[in-house]
Amino acid sequence: MSQFGLIPSTDQQTAPSDDRPPRRRPRRTGRHSGRLAVVISLVVVAGLAIGAVVAGQSLLTRASDALLSGPADYPGPGPGTTAVVIVETGDSATDIGVTLADNDVVASVEAFTEAASRDAAATGIQPGTYEMPQQIPAEQALALLADPANRVLDAVLVREGLRVADTLAAYEAQAGMDRAALEAAVADAAAIGLPPEADGAAEGFLFPATYEVQPSTTEVDALAAMTAKYSEVAAELGLADGGAALGLTPREIVTVASIIQAEARLPEDFPRIARVIYNRLQADQPLQMDSTVAYANGVSTVFTTDEQREVDSPYNTYVNPGLPPGPINSPGKQALQAALNPADGPWLYFVTVNLDTGETRYSQTLEEHNRNVAELQRWIAENQS
Repeated sequence: MSQFGLIPSTDQQTAPSDDRPPRRRPRRTGRHSGRLAVVISLVVVAGLAIGAVVAGQSLLTRASDALLSGPADYPGPGPGTTAVVIVETGDSATDIGVTLADNDVVASVEAFTEAASRDAAATGIQPGTYEMPQQIPAEQALALLADPANRVLDAVLVREGLRVADTLAAYEAQAGMDRAALEAAVADAAAIGLPPEADGAAEGFLFPATYEVQPSTTEVDALAAMTAKYSEVAAELGLADGGAALGLTPREIVTVASIIQAEARLPEDFPRIARVIYNRLQADQPLQMDSTVAYANGVSTVFTTDEQREVDSPYNTYVNPGLPPGPINSPGKQALQAALNPADGPWLYFVTVNLDTGETRYSQTLEEHNRNVAELQRWIAENQS
């Protein structure tokens, strides 16, 4: 998140049914009304007592059934759909259970952890990528993960917004590739086919996607597939011509896209943040993006400190005007499209006012922006103790 989105600044140039009434019953009169009221009261009391007993028995029955049946579990065999599941190095049974439940492979984390506690094979689950059937019994999910033959070597998932080091870690964890060999490969621009706009550095040009990795695939092959995918997407989007229409080089477009990728939370925010970036560049205002400062400091945080914002780095957009010298991560297609097609708007500021939902506010004036910042600060005070 842009720091100009958190701390108010005093410098405009640098801060960046039915409505009818109920019918009344006629009132009963006469000497029998008192007796009748007593009889009705006794009937009501008896009914309530019987109802309470029945309700209590029902509650006890449901509780007993829940204890006997255990945690929620799918009976199987499932609808026939699949999900790609990644088991990371060091994952516990609970970690794996969360991943499976999040991908609707098992019905609950508890069902998987209970199955794992009963089966010693759970200790043999290897890190890697697995294509799993959805909505299956936890015991079946455990059996599939415990069998190394089910580990899918040809599916390495590289998410949007990863830096080079994180991308290499993904190949190491998911495909068992050698880290030293990966680092040697990424340093060889010619071998992995980096495009001219990369200027010999891979940051930003290892395109995020799911890649096939066979046992015969080398580290150079793996990274070369990523740069080839970048070139394919760049051609598809018309990146060079689109950038030229905006007065930017392909490298600058990728740089803008990488900032968008780091800053945006919701799909509608991608083109809006692009517009804020371009408006600030046109107004000759510093970008003041925390994402670039975090990159300069080698950290991955939403907010940065005063000390971090003083770091001597060309990636520090608080002290250096214009764009940083290169991308800060590998942007995906959505971010590249936003960089090429910014939204229309006069905004110079943006701030996420709810860190849970990602709701982001945009403003043209510093006064309005500071009101949005105050809303974020109230949210933090109420939700992050």
